[in-house]
Amino acid sequence: MSPRRIVVVGAGMAAARFAQQLSAATPDGEADIVLYGREPHAPYNRTRLTDVLAGRYRDTALTLATGGSTIRTGTDVVAVDPAARTLRTASGETVRYDELVLATGAAPLRARTRRAYVLRGLDDCRRLAAALPGARRALVVGGGVLGVSTAVALAARGPEVHLVHRGPYLMERHLDPGAATAVRRALEALGVTVHFGPDRPPPDPGLTVAARGVRPRTRLARAAGLAVRTGVLVDDTLATSAPGIHAIGDCAEHLGTVHGTAEAAWEQADVLAARLSGARPDACYTGSPRLLRLTAGPLEIAAFGDPAEHAAADDTVRLTDATRGTYKALALRGARLAAAVLVGDTAAAGDLCHACREHERSTGPAPDPVHLLTTRGATP
Repeated sequence: MSPRRIVVVGAGMAAARFAQQLSAATPDGEADIVLYGREPHAPYNRTRLTDVLAGRYRDTALTLATGGSTIRTGTDVVAVDPAARTLRTASGETVRYDELVLATGAAPLRARTRRAYVLRGLDDCRRLAAALPGARRALVVGGGVLGVSTAVALAARGPEVHLVHRGPYLMERHLDPGAATAVRRALEALGVTVHFGPDRPPPDPGLTVAARGVRPRTRLARAAGLAVRTGVLVDDTLATSAPGIHAIGDCAEHLGTVHGTAEAAWEQADVLAARLSGARPDACYTGSPRLLRLTAGPLEIAAFGDPAEHAAADDTVRLTDATRGTYKALALRGARLAAAVLVGDTAAAGDLCHACREHERSTGPAPDPVHLLTTRGATP
């Protein structure tokens, strides 16, 4: 029998993880795994791009392993025929598949000015880095995770940096107001000026970077007739509405949520690889906890759970140290930990993450919250 042909549209972090796990779990000769990537690069770690921009990391060290897969870089897939189980590339090639995995990722939301840079891919990073030597001032539009980490990276390269955010406070999807204040102070200490709402940055920003978020890439799925809302709809098996087609990563929407994190993408990739390899045919994806781990130069942040819990919780515990620039907070539901955030000192992040994960499946008491907040060198 000929090997099953498993084709992945996309060659990003989710695709690389899936290919690696599937190759490891599938006996030799039983599967032909092919990745089609729009970018001309082998799969790489997108989460380290701001480190490359800051000069702390070399882009040549970002490559991700993909097992024994074949990678077709610089190849755009333009159409999928679910009935025939084929896809067509921009060059006109028709490719048959037995199983198709959509890992098309997400596209950055652009700023109003066409001259704005984005930082979503390796080529974006190289273009932005090449423009920096002549820039006296830089403007970052968006105060989410990418905006904050980009501002820190730019500040490390020398220009005067301004960060503009329309939200009520920085990184509101992950932080409570107290943590956001600590992040703002840390940015200001690094030389970044933060502007909110109607505040206007100085004229002539020089160099503008749009970090306003991303939108799942769903054009291919829509054109193929798959069910799409914000992302491509998948069930607990990561199957789409079409037989033989699956979706993972930033393009996938599960139970109304597009997670948009590397951790969630890898969990989805692991589940799908276990199912398609037969290693765990009953494996299911039940969702991923909301979590953030960010190290942007000297700025360290860890957050777990819904930040709204900090206002609605039965009890909260907060420890702040203005001298050291640290902020730590726990939100408790009864005796259970519902959310946590750490800024400046993330040594307890491992224990807190574990406690947050246990929140949904345990009714036992959480460890003493003050002990968790003051733990150093916690295990991952």
